[in-house]
Amino acid sequence: MSTVSTHRPEGRYGRSSDQRTDRTLKVVGAVLGAVLLAVVGWFGWHYVAGSEISAQVISFTATDKAVRVHLEVHKDAGASGYCTVRSQSADGAEVGRADFRFSGPDTRIDKVVTLRTTAPGTTAELLGCHGD
Repeated sequence: MSTVSTHRPEGRYGRSSDQRTDRTLKVVGAVLGAVLLAVVGWFGWHYVAGSEISAQVISFTATDKAVRVHLEVHKDAGASGYCTVRSQSADGAEVGRADFRFSGPDTRIDKVVTLRTTAPGTTAELLGCHGD
């Protein structure tokens, strides 16, 4: 008894539609992957290179009515903007928040600012800095 082959002879019927579909899907997938990579790269570059202002809290001192915060700001020459600082009490409630402005030609600014609070603050947190 012989077995019957279900395989078509090559070259007789042309390319299978499955092969064409596979090739099309590979091309579309490669193009979409390249576009996604380009978009992620652009956003990453824009985030890193576009940041003209950065800051950090060096130290802070808390009293019953205020928190003195030592800020160090790094910025582009001539850039101006503001940094937002907040303080929280021991139970985590926000007791003070303020924006502190800066400008000028300096690229590094050391500034001690006073944040008035509604209750004794136990923290000084830099929420962020933004340019004008």
